[in-house]
Amino acid sequence: MSISQQAAAAEKPSVAVRVKRKKTKSVIPGFGLSFGVTVSIMSLVVIIPLCSLIVYSSELTLAQFWDTVTRPRIIASYKVSLLTAFSASLINMVMGLILAWVLVRYNFPGKRIIDGLIEMPFALPTAVAGIALTHLTVRSGPIGALFSSFGIDIAYTQLGITVAMVFIGIPFVVRSVQPVLEKIEGEYEEAAFIMGASPFTAFRRVILPEILPALVGGFTMAFARCLGEYGSVVFIAGNKPYETEIAPLAIMSELQEFDYPGATSVALVMLIMAFVILFANAVVQSRANRVINGIN
Repeated sequence: MSISQQAAAAEKPSVAVRVKRKKTKSVIPGFGLSFGVTVSIMSLVVIIPLCSLIVYSSELTLAQFWDTVTRPRIIASYKVSLLTAFSASLINMVMGLILAWVLVRYNFPGKRIIDGLIEMPFALPTAVAGIALTHLTVRSGPIGALFSSFGIDIAYTQLGITVAMVFIGIPFVVRSVQPVLEKIEGEYEEAAFIMGASPFTAFRRVILPEILPALVGGFTMAFARCLGEYGSVVFIAGNKPYETEIAPLAIMSELQEFDYPGATSVALVMLIMAFVILFANAVVQSRANRVINGIN
C-alpha cells in the first residue's frame, strides 16, 4: 500500500468520528419548530405591543417627551403609585409569608378553602374588587365607620389605595413562598432547637436563607403588579390630582383628551419602571442563590 493510500485510509475513521460527533450535538427533535412558535407568540403578545409604545412616543421630539413625562401632575402621579405600591408590597411580603407558613405548617378545618381563596384576586374582576373595597372602607361602611371613629379615613386616600393594592398583590407572595416552604423538612428546625437555638434564631438562620429568593421574587412581582393596577384602585382612590391620582389614571386622562402620544409617553415611563423592578429582582435573586450555595 502506498503512502497516499495509507493516509486516505487513516482519514476515513476521523471523518466518521466527526460525523458521529456532529450527530451527538444535534438538538432535541422538534426544538427548531417549538422555538420558532415560542418566539412568534412572544413577538405577537409581548414584544410588538411594547414596541408600539416607542413608535407612538417617537411622534414627539425629545424635548416634548421630557416635558410630557415631567409635568408636575404626572410627577405627582408617579410618586403616589410608587409610594403606595411599595408600601403595599412590604405589607404583602410580611402577611404573605405568615399565610404561607400557616398553610404549610399547620392542619386545620377549612384549610383547603382558605388555600383556594388566596387566588381569588386573580379570578375576581378588578372593578368588582374596587367597588367592594370602596363600600367597605367609606365612612358609612362597616370598616370605614370603625376607623373614622378614630379620625382615620381609608377610602379616597392613599391609605385606601394601599389597601386595594394589598388585596391585589398578596397572592404573588404566598404562591412564591409556599412551594419553597413545603420542600423544607422539619428536621432542620429540630436540629437547630437541639443545638440550643431559639425559634426566632432557627427561623433567621435556617428557614429565612432558604425562602429569601422566593420572598424577594414575590415582593418584586407584587410591586410590579401594584404599580400598574388600575381597576381595583380607581374606585377607592378618589382620583384627586397631586394627592390620590395614580399613574395609570393619568394615562387614561391623556387618552380621554385624545393625546395619544402623551399617553404612550407616560406608559413608556411606567414600562421602564417595571423593567427596572424585574431586572433588580433577577439580580437580587441571583445573589441570594449564590449566598445560599456558598458561592462568593
